[in-house]
Amino acid sequence: MIPEFSRPLSLDRIGVLGLDMTMQATAAECAALAIRMQVPAVLSTACTFHLIRESRDKILARGVLRAVVTQTCVVSLEDFDVAVEEVFQVRFVPSGEESDDIDPDAEDEIPFEGNIIDLGEAASEQLALALDPYPRMPGVEMPEVGDEPDPHPFAALRRLN
Repeated sequence: MIPEFSRPLSLDRIGVLGLDMTMQATAAECAALAIRMQVPAVLSTACTFHLIRESRDKILARGVLRAVVTQTCVVSLEDFDVAVEEVFQVRFVPSGEESDDIDPDAEDEIPFEGNIIDLGEAASEQLALALDPYPRMPGVEMPEVGDEPDPHPFAALRRLN
């Protein structure tokens, strides 16, 4: 299955000085990303990468993701646009050579097959991680909740005595 925002890159293009890449999603790719991210719209997505070859088949990727996404406020249920800017670092490693380290602060590893890494998919994954799972439109506050507990359903019967 080809990802919604795919930018395959051969490892052969990454020299000893590294490689800088910039990519931008098309309107169709943004629409497909919105479906994947389960948001009303992805208005734009762009990512720059600086790739560094750590070994013959391990690549360190430093990136900056910029996107504009329409999300739905969990309080008001209104749609609003959010600017996303995420600086990240990931490591591309051959499939099967991922670290067993479960440290949440460790760099994310992205497995790949053959001699091709997919920078678009890496950017898409970073976008998914950067989105607020409970978006709240600026200025919208949670409604006040009364301190009184709901009356017991049989409280009216108690008053009949």
